[in-house]
Amino acid sequence: MRSGIVYALAAAVLFGASTPFAKTLLTQLAPVTLAGTLYFGSGLGLLIWYGIRRARRTTHGPQGDDDIGGVTRRDLPWLLGAIAAGGVAGPVLLMIGLSHTAASSASLLLNMEGVLTALLAWYAFKEHFDYRIFIGMAFIVAAGVLLSWDQQALLGTSWGVAAIVGACLCWGIDNNLTRKIAASDAVQIACIKGLAAGTVNLSIAALMGLPLPALPAAAAAAAIGFCGYGLSLVMFVLALRHLGTARTGAYFSAAPFVGAILSLWLPGESPSLNFWVAMGLMAIGIWLHLTERHGHDHRHEPALHAHPHEHDIHHRHAHDFEYNESEEGKTHTHTHRHTPLRHRHGHFPDIHHRHTH
Repeated sequence: MRSGIVYALAAAVLFGASTPFAKTLLTQLAPVTLAGTLYFGSGLGLLIWYGIRRARRTTHGPQGDDDIGGVTRRDLPWLLGAIAAGGVAGPVLLMIGLSHTAASSASLLLNMEGVLTALLAWYAFKEHFDYRIFIGMAFIVAAGVLLSWDQQALLGTSWGVAAIVGACLCWGIDNNLTRKIAASDAVQIACIKGLAAGTVNLSIAALMGLPLPALPAAAAAAAIGFCGYGLSLVMFVLALRHLGTARTGAYFSAAPFVGAILSLWLPGESPSLNFWVAMGLMAIGIWLHLTERHGHDHRHEPALHAHPHEHDIHHRHAHDFEYNESEEGKTHTHTHRHTPLRHRHGHFPDIHHRHTH
Protein backbone atom coordinates (compact mmCIF):
# COMPACT_ATOMS: atom_id res chain seq x y z
CA MET A 1 0.00 0.00 0.00
CA ARG A 2 2.79 2.45 0.89
CA SER A 3 4.54 1.91 -2.43
CA GLY A 4 1.26 2.63 -4.22
CA ILE A 5 0.94 5.96 -2.41
CA VAL A 6 4.53 6.86 -3.36
CA TYR A 7 3.85 5.99 -7.02
CA ALA A 8 0.63 8.06 -7.07
CA LEU A 9 2.28 11.12 -5.50
CA ALA A 10 5.27 10.84 -7.86
CA ALA A 11 2.85 10.72 -10.81
CA ALA A 12 1.08 13.78 -9.41
CA VAL A 13 4.26 15.84 -9.04
CA LEU A 14 5.51 14.97 -12.54
CA PHE A 15 2.19 15.70 -14.25
CA GLY A 16 1.41 18.77 -12.19
CA ALA A 17 4.75 20.36 -13.00
CA SER A 18 4.22 19.78 -16.73
CA THR A 19 1.10 21.98 -17.03
CA PRO A 20 2.62 25.46 -16.55
CA PHE A 21 5.68 24.48 -18.62
CA ALA A 22 3.44 23.26 -21.44
CA LYS A 23 1.51 26.54 -21.37
CA THR A 24 4.71 28.49 -22.09
CA LEU A 25 5.00 26.62 -25.43
CA LEU A 26 1.51 27.56 -26.65
CA THR A 27 2.90 30.80 -28.07
CA GLN A 28 5.04 28.69 -30.44
CA LEU A 29 2.88 25.64 -31.15
CA ALA A 30 -0.80 25.06 -31.95
CA PRO A 31 -2.65 23.05 -29.27
CA VAL A 32 -2.95 19.86 -31.35
CA THR A 33 0.73 20.06 -32.40
CA LEU A 34 1.85 20.59 -28.82
CA ALA A 35 -0.31 17.70 -27.58
CA GLY A 36 1.15 15.41 -30.22
CA THR A 37 4.73 16.44 -29.47
CA LEU A 38 4.25 15.98 -25.72
CA TYR A 39 2.92 12.46 -26.17
CA PHE A 40 5.37 11.45 -28.89
CA GLY A 41 8.24 12.65 -26.69
CA SER A 42 6.90 10.56 -23.82
CA GLY A 43 6.60 7.47 -26.02
CA LEU A 44 10.05 7.89 -27.55
CA GLY A 45 11.71 8.35 -24.17
CA LEU A 46 9.93 5.31 -22.74
CA LEU A 47 10.87 3.25 -25.81
CA ILE A 48 14.54 3.94 -25.04
CA TRP A 49 13.94 3.03 -21.37
CA TYR A 50 12.15 -0.17 -22.43
CA GLY A 51 15.05 -1.16 -24.68
CA ILE A 52 17.63 -0.57 -21.95
CA ARG A 53 15.54 -2.52 -19.46
CA ARG A 54 15.17 -5.48 -21.84
CA ALA A 55 18.93 -5.59 -22.28
CA ARG A 56 19.41 -5.56 -18.49
CA ARG A 57 16.72 -8.21 -18.03
CA THR A 58 18.63 -10.55 -20.35
CA THR A 59 21.65 -10.27 -18.07
CA HIS A 60 20.16 -9.77 -14.61
CA GLY A 61 16.49 -10.84 -14.77
CA PRO A 62 13.50 -8.58 -13.89
CA GLN A 63 14.61 -5.30 -12.33
CA GLY A 64 11.63 -3.95 -10.38
CA ASP A 65 7.92 -3.27 -9.96
CA ASP A 66 7.66 -1.89 -13.51
CA ASP A 67 9.32 -4.95 -15.09
CA ILE A 68 6.72 -7.72 -15.50
CA GLY A 69 4.71 -9.49 -18.20
CA GLY A 70 3.91 -7.49 -21.33
CA VAL A 71 0.60 -6.41 -22.85
CA THR A 72 -1.48 -9.34 -24.15
CA ARG A 73 -4.11 -9.60 -26.88
CA ARG A 74 -6.85 -9.50 -24.23
CA ASP A 75 -5.49 -6.12 -23.08
CA LEU A 76 -5.73 -4.48 -26.51
CA PRO A 77 -9.40 -3.30 -26.45
CA TRP A 78 -8.85 -1.60 -23.08
CA LEU A 79 -5.55 -0.11 -24.25
CA LEU A 80 -6.99 1.22 -27.52
CA GLY A 81 -9.88 2.82 -25.67
CA ALA A 82 -7.47 4.43 -23.21
CA ILE A 83 -5.34 5.79 -26.06
CA ALA A 84 -8.36 7.30 -27.84
CA ALA A 85 -9.76 8.97 -24.72
CA GLY A 86 -6.66 9.92 -22.74
CA GLY A 87 -3.99 10.07 -25.43
CA VAL A 88 -5.83 11.80 -28.28
CA ALA A 89 -8.90 13.70 -27.08
CA GLY A 90 -7.69 14.64 -23.58
CA PRO A 91 -4.40 16.40 -24.44
CA VAL A 92 -5.97 18.41 -27.28
CA LEU A 93 -8.78 19.63 -25.03
CA LEU A 94 -6.23 20.55 -22.34
CA MET A 95 -4.11 22.57 -24.76
CA ILE A 96 -7.23 24.38 -26.06
CA GLY A 97 -8.26 25.08 -22.46
CA LEU A 98 -4.82 26.37 -21.52
CA SER A 99 -4.92 28.82 -24.44
CA HIS A 100 -8.05 30.44 -22.89
CA THR A 101 -7.41 30.03 -19.16
CA ALA A 102 -4.85 31.29 -16.64
CA ALA A 103 -2.30 28.56 -15.89
CA SER A 104 -2.87 28.75 -12.13
CA SER A 105 -6.62 28.22 -12.39
CA ALA A 106 -6.19 25.63 -15.16
CA SER A 107 -3.84 23.68 -12.90
CA LEU A 108 -6.38 23.57 -10.08
CA LEU A 109 -9.21 22.67 -12.48
CA LEU A 110 -7.28 19.51 -13.31
CA ASN A 111 -8.45 18.21 -9.92
CA MET A 112 -11.69 17.40 -11.74
CA GLU A 113 -9.84 14.43 -13.24
CA GLY A 114 -9.80 12.75 -9.83
CA VAL A 115 -13.51 13.46 -9.32
CA LEU A 116 -14.57 12.14 -12.73
CA THR A 117 -12.22 9.16 -12.42
CA ALA A 118 -13.82 8.25 -9.10
CA LEU A 119 -17.40 8.72 -10.31
CA LEU A 120 -16.75 6.44 -13.27
CA ALA A 121 -14.98 3.92 -11.03
CA TRP A 122 -17.89 3.86 -8.57
CA TYR A 123 -20.89 3.89 -10.89
CA ALA A 124 -19.63 2.45 -14.20
CA PHE A 125 -16.94 0.03 -12.96
CA LYS A 126 -18.51 -0.77 -9.55
CA GLU A 127 -15.50 0.08 -7.35
CA HIS A 128 -16.36 0.50 -3.65
CA PHE A 129 -16.54 3.94 -1.98
CA ASP A 130 -17.70 5.34 1.37
CA TYR A 131 -19.04 8.65 2.73
CA ARG A 132 -15.56 10.09 3.47
CA ILE A 133 -14.44 9.70 -0.14
CA PHE A 134 -17.77 11.11 -1.36
CA ILE A 135 -17.55 14.21 0.86
CA GLY A 136 -13.96 14.81 -0.26
CA MET A 137 -15.09 14.74 -3.88
CA ALA A 138 -17.85 17.24 -3.06
CA PHE A 139 -15.23 19.72 -1.79
CA ILE A 140 -13.21 19.32 -4.99
CA VAL A 141 -16.31 19.82 -7.18
CA ALA A 142 -17.18 22.99 -5.23
CA ALA A 143 -13.69 24.30 -5.88
CA GLY A 144 -14.02 23.56 -9.60
CA VAL A 145 -17.33 25.42 -9.78
CA LEU A 146 -15.76 28.39 -8.01
CA LEU A 147 -12.88 28.49 -10.49
CA SER A 148 -15.30 28.26 -13.41
CA TRP A 149 -17.20 31.28 -12.05
CA ASP A 150 -13.92 33.12 -11.63
CA GLN A 151 -12.85 32.47 -15.21
CA GLN A 152 -16.19 33.62 -16.62
CA ALA A 153 -15.81 36.92 -14.77
CA LEU A 154 -12.26 37.37 -16.05
CA LEU A 155 -12.72 36.28 -19.65
CA GLY A 156 -16.41 36.69 -20.39
CA THR A 157 -16.45 33.00 -21.43
CA SER A 158 -16.07 29.63 -19.78
CA TRP A 159 -15.05 27.73 -22.93
CA GLY A 160 -11.54 27.32 -21.58
CA VAL A 161 -12.92 25.83 -18.36
CA ALA A 162 -15.25 23.54 -20.32
CA ALA A 163 -12.35 22.29 -22.45
CA ILE A 164 -10.24 21.50 -19.37
CA VAL A 165 -13.12 19.68 -17.67
CA GLY A 166 -13.64 17.77 -20.95
CA ALA A 167 -9.97 16.77 -20.85
CA CYS A 168 -10.44 15.58 -17.27
CA LEU A 169 -13.42 13.44 -18.33
CA CYS A 170 -11.33 11.89 -21.10
CA TRP A 171 -8.57 11.09 -18.62
CA GLY A 172 -11.13 9.70 -16.18
CA ILE A 173 -12.24 7.24 -18.86
CA ASP A 174 -8.59 6.53 -19.66
CA ASN A 175 -7.75 5.81 -16.00
CA ASN A 176 -10.60 3.36 -15.57
CA LEU A 177 -9.78 1.52 -18.78
CA THR A 178 -6.08 1.41 -17.87
CA ARG A 179 -6.93 -0.13 -14.50
CA LYS A 180 -8.15 -3.19 -16.41
CA ILE A 181 -4.60 -3.82 -17.64
CA ALA A 182 -2.62 -2.39 -14.71
CA ALA A 183 -1.12 -5.80 -13.87
CA SER A 184 0.75 -5.72 -17.20
CA ASP A 185 4.05 -3.96 -17.94
CA ALA A 186 3.62 -0.29 -16.94
CA VAL A 187 6.46 0.96 -19.15
CA GLN A 188 5.14 -0.89 -22.19
CA ILE A 189 1.60 0.42 -21.62
CA ALA A 190 2.79 4.03 -21.29
CA CYS A 191 5.16 3.69 -24.26
CA ILE A 192 2.46 2.36 -26.59
CA LYS A 193 0.02 5.06 -25.46
CA GLY A 194 2.59 7.80 -25.97
CA LEU A 195 3.71 6.73 -29.44
CA ALA A 196 0.17 6.03 -30.67
CA ALA A 197 -1.34 9.23 -29.25
CA GLY A 198 1.59 11.32 -30.45
CA THR A 199 1.40 9.91 -33.98
CA VAL A 200 -2.37 10.47 -34.21
CA ASN A 201 -2.23 14.06 -32.92
CA LEU A 202 0.73 15.01 -35.12
CA SER A 203 -1.06 13.47 -38.13
CA ILE A 204 -4.14 15.55 -37.35
CA ALA A 205 -1.94 18.64 -37.14
CA ALA A 206 -0.43 17.84 -40.55
CA LEU A 207 -3.89 17.34 -42.11
CA MET A 208 -4.91 20.73 -40.70
CA GLY A 209 -1.91 22.27 -42.45
CA LEU A 210 -0.20 23.27 -39.21
CA PRO A 211 3.59 23.68 -39.40
CA LEU A 212 5.92 21.25 -37.70
CA PRO A 213 7.49 22.60 -34.51
CA ALA A 214 10.96 24.13 -34.68
CA LEU A 215 13.67 21.94 -33.18
CA PRO A 216 14.12 23.88 -29.91
CA ALA A 217 10.37 23.92 -29.20
CA ALA A 218 10.03 20.25 -30.20
CA ALA A 219 12.89 19.24 -27.91
CA ALA A 220 11.41 21.20 -25.00
CA ALA A 221 7.95 19.69 -25.56
CA ALA A 222 9.40 16.18 -25.85
CA ALA A 223 11.29 16.59 -22.57
CA ILE A 224 8.17 17.91 -20.81
CA GLY A 225 6.15 15.06 -22.30
CA PHE A 226 8.62 12.40 -21.20
CA CYS A 227 8.50 13.58 -17.59
CA GLY A 228 4.93 14.84 -17.29
CA TYR A 229 3.17 12.28 -19.48
CA GLY A 230 5.55 9.31 -19.82
CA LEU A 231 7.16 8.81 -16.41
CA SER A 232 4.01 10.13 -14.74
CA LEU A 233 1.87 7.53 -16.52
CA VAL A 234 4.24 4.71 -15.54
CA MET A 235 3.94 5.78 -11.90
CA PHE A 236 0.16 6.09 -12.25
CA VAL A 237 -0.22 2.56 -13.65
CA LEU A 238 1.89 1.17 -10.80
CA ALA A 239 -0.31 3.06 -8.33
CA LEU A 240 -3.46 1.62 -9.95
CA ARG A 241 -2.05 -1.83 -9.32
CA HIS A 242 -1.71 -1.11 -5.58
CA LEU A 243 -4.57 1.31 -4.79
CA GLY A 244 -7.38 0.91 -7.31
CA THR A 245 -8.75 3.66 -9.55
CA ALA A 246 -10.61 6.03 -7.22
CA ARG A 247 -7.93 6.06 -4.50
CA THR A 248 -5.15 6.57 -7.05
CA GLY A 249 -7.17 9.45 -8.48
CA ALA A 250 -7.49 10.93 -4.99
CA TYR A 251 -3.73 10.92 -4.38
CA PHE A 252 -3.16 12.15 -7.93
CA SER A 253 -5.32 15.17 -7.07
CA ALA A 254 -2.15 16.66 -5.57
CA ALA A 255 -0.92 17.26 -9.15
CA PRO A 256 -2.78 20.55 -9.76
CA PHE A 257 -1.32 22.10 -6.60
CA VAL A 258 2.17 21.51 -7.97
CA GLY A 259 1.21 23.13 -11.26
CA ALA A 260 -0.63 26.00 -9.57
CA ILE A 261 2.33 26.85 -7.34
CA LEU A 262 4.79 26.75 -10.25
CA SER A 263 2.46 28.83 -12.45
CA LEU A 264 2.60 31.75 -10.01
CA TRP A 265 6.06 32.51 -11.40
CA LEU A 266 4.79 32.83 -14.98
CA PRO A 267 4.40 36.34 -16.47
CA GLY A 268 0.86 37.70 -16.26
CA GLU A 269 -0.31 35.27 -13.59
CA SER A 270 -2.21 37.05 -10.81
CA PRO A 271 -4.52 34.64 -8.93
CA SER A 272 -7.73 36.09 -7.53
CA LEU A 273 -9.32 35.52 -4.12
CA ASN A 274 -11.47 32.79 -5.69
CA PHE A 275 -8.29 30.93 -6.62
CA TRP A 276 -7.08 30.82 -3.02
CA VAL A 277 -10.51 29.81 -1.67
CA ALA A 278 -10.71 27.05 -4.29
CA MET A 279 -7.25 25.87 -3.32
CA GLY A 280 -8.38 25.58 0.32
CA LEU A 281 -11.51 23.62 -0.64
CA MET A 282 -9.47 21.24 -2.76
CA ALA A 283 -6.95 20.75 0.05
CA ILE A 284 -9.78 19.70 2.40
CA GLY A 285 -11.11 17.27 -0.20
CA ILE A 286 -7.71 15.68 -0.75
CA TRP A 287 -7.11 15.39 3.01
CA LEU A 288 -10.40 13.49 3.39
CA HIS A 289 -9.27 11.10 0.66
CA LEU A 290 -5.82 10.52 2.07
CA THR A 291 -7.13 9.74 5.57
CA GLU A 292 -9.77 7.23 4.42
CA ARG A 293 -9.49 3.67 5.79
CA HIS A 294 -11.34 0.55 4.61
CA GLY A 295 -11.50 -3.00 6.01
CA HIS A 296 -14.03 -5.87 6.25
CA ASP A 297 -14.42 -9.61 5.80
CA HIS A 298 -13.86 -10.40 2.14
CA ARG A 299 -13.27 -13.37 -0.17
CA HIS A 300 -10.47 -13.69 -2.72
CA GLU A 301 -11.52 -15.56 -5.84
CA PRO A 302 -9.08 -17.85 -7.71
CA ALA A 303 -6.74 -15.90 -10.01
CA LEU A 304 -3.71 -16.46 -12.23
CA HIS A 305 -1.39 -13.54 -12.96
CA ALA A 306 2.19 -12.26 -12.74
CA HIS A 307 3.51 -9.30 -10.78
CA PRO A 308 6.27 -8.50 -8.24
CA HIS A 309 5.33 -9.90 -4.81
CA GLU A 310 6.57 -11.19 -1.47
CA HIS A 311 5.20 -14.26 0.29
CA ASP A 312 2.68 -12.27 2.32
CA ILE A 313 -0.82 -13.35 3.38
CA HIS A 314 -1.99 -13.22 -0.24
CA HIS A 315 0.92 -15.20 -1.70
CA ARG A 316 1.17 -18.60 -0.01
CA HIS A 317 1.90 -20.57 -3.15
CA ALA A 318 4.25 -23.28 -4.36
CA HIS A 319 6.79 -22.68 -7.13
CA ASP A 320 7.19 -24.69 -10.32
CA PHE A 321 10.88 -23.76 -10.41
CA GLU A 322 13.78 -24.05 -7.98
CA TYR A 323 13.23 -21.57 -5.14
CA ASN A 324 15.73 -20.80 -2.41
CA GLU A 325 13.90 -20.55 0.92
CA SER A 326 16.60 -18.15 2.16
CA GLU A 327 15.11 -15.62 -0.28
CA GLU A 328 11.86 -15.61 1.72
CA GLY A 329 10.64 -12.06 2.28
CA LYS A 330 12.29 -10.67 -0.84
CA THR A 331 10.32 -9.42 -3.83
CA HIS A 332 10.33 -11.64 -6.90
CA THR A 333 8.22 -11.94 -10.07
CA HIS A 334 6.63 -14.95 -11.76
CA THR A 335 3.26 -16.26 -12.87
CA HIS A 336 1.41 -17.63 -9.84
CA ARG A 337 -2.03 -18.94 -8.96
CA HIS A 338 -4.20 -17.64 -6.10
CA THR A 339 -6.48 -20.10 -4.33
CA PRO A 340 -9.78 -18.98 -2.70
CA LEU A 341 -9.23 -17.16 0.60
CA ARG A 342 -11.50 -15.42 3.10
CA HIS A 343 -10.15 -13.04 5.78
CA ARG A 344 -10.34 -9.52 7.19
CA HIS A 345 -7.81 -6.66 7.10
CA GLY A 346 -7.47 -3.06 5.95
CA HIS A 347 -7.15 -2.87 2.17
CA PHE A 348 -7.61 -0.82 -0.96
CA PRO A 349 -9.15 -2.17 -4.22
CA ASP A 350 -5.77 -3.27 -5.60
CA ILE A 351 -5.27 -6.16 -8.05
CA HIS A 352 -6.01 -8.63 -5.23
CA HIS A 353 -9.11 -6.87 -3.84
CA ARG A 354 -11.46 -6.28 -6.76
CA HIS A 355 -14.47 -7.78 -5.01
CA THR A 356 -18.08 -6.79 -4.52
CA HIS A 357 -19.41 -5.45 -1.20
